[in-house]
Amino acid sequence: MRVALLSEMFSPNMGYLENIFPKYLARLGVEVHVVAMDLPTQYRSKGGEGLPAGTVQETEGYTLHILGHRKVAGYMRMKGLEEKLSAIRPDIVQTIEAIGWVPLDAAYIKLLRGYKLFTGSHFHASIFPLANKDLSWWNHERLVCTLTRATPGRLVGLVTEKCYTIAEDCADIAVRFFGVPEKKTVICPLGVDTELFRPASGEGERLERDGLREKLGFLESDIVCIYTGRLNDDKNPLLLAQAIAELQRRGERFRGLFLGDGTQLDAIRAQAGCVTHPFVPVQELAGFYRATEIGVWPAQESMSMLDAAACGLPIVVNDTISVAERTEGNGLLYKLNDLQDLVRVLLELRDPGVRRRLGSAGASKMARDFSWDSVARRRLNDYQAALRGNHANEPSC
Repeated sequence: MRVALLSEMFSPNMGYLENIFPKYLARLGVEVHVVAMDLPTQYRSKGGEGLPAGTVQETEGYTLHILGHRKVAGYMRMKGLEEKLSAIRPDIVQTIEAIGWVPLDAAYIKLLRGYKLFTGSHFHASIFPLANKDLSWWNHERLVCTLTRATPGRLVGLVTEKCYTIAEDCADIAVRFFGVPEKKTVICPLGVDTELFRPASGEGERLERDGLREKLGFLESDIVCIYTGRLNDDKNPLLLAQAIAELQRRGERFRGLFLGDGTQLDAIRAQAGCVTHPFVPVQELAGFYRATEIGVWPAQESMSMLDAAACGLPIVVNDTISVAERTEGNGLLYKLNDLQDLVRVLLELRDPGVRRRLGSAGASKMARDFSWDSVARRRLNDYQAALRGNHANEPSC
């Protein structure tokens, strides 16, 4: 079987779906090609450079192809996608999104090449404002959404086998706003690379943990809360920094570690007890989780929650989160944007026994239910069923 995974972007040092899923799919004997554009990962918010167009390289058992891009109607479109897919001759094409030029072009090329098309949708209600508004069909915002998202999305959905959504609210948004047929949506959580993200084992990793804590300025008695990701208002890691500062004022041994960059960086640095650090390659990230005690994501959902839980950290998130399965039995909830309630929850995790219990449960759950290996096996079953002509809309994830 030959599979082509189409993605807007590709960053070699990240742990996104387009990096990790193809690695595990290739291990199952599949010939995998990842096709992406020469865009930096955060091209919407800032500059930077992606891999150069024309790049073709072998990595982690799959082949990476980088195409050029052009802006059409305000959105990025791959240059030469039809020619590339004609050369690859895939049996299966998997797109990460259900709307946009990439799935729309893939749907058109499918009519010419005959492969089976699968899509995905990862928009949570926390990052899609229309999902939280009660608007009539004649409302301007709703009409624009119907024209620019639902109509082309419905065309893609006509020739799609399945659309993989990562949570119930993502499935709801895909159906209501992106034109995806409800019978073709499947909820399939994102995975964890459990080879990288796991609790510390052996004397070497414990010494590595101690060395990193010392380098960052943390004492063994400190309870370090880690946040990784964009340091922007929508993620609001500043709230965690403010909670750490409040705990410091009370004489508690809590500290904060923030890996990332963004508009809140300076404000976080100004809070007592907080340390900031630039983004690190995914291969180094597990060491930072293992060097801390608690993972905290105050606002939006993040894949990093899974990685931290796999490393044995208890997780703290807000009470509106839509992916409760990520924290049930291994985390605690606080009231969204309520500083004092976040402080209260962190104090509940002052007890090392509570942290060990929740962290152990999370690591076991991630290895059992959220590994990329298990996700890849379920997807492969779907791909094989589609090629056999079986009913591809039966639940799989």
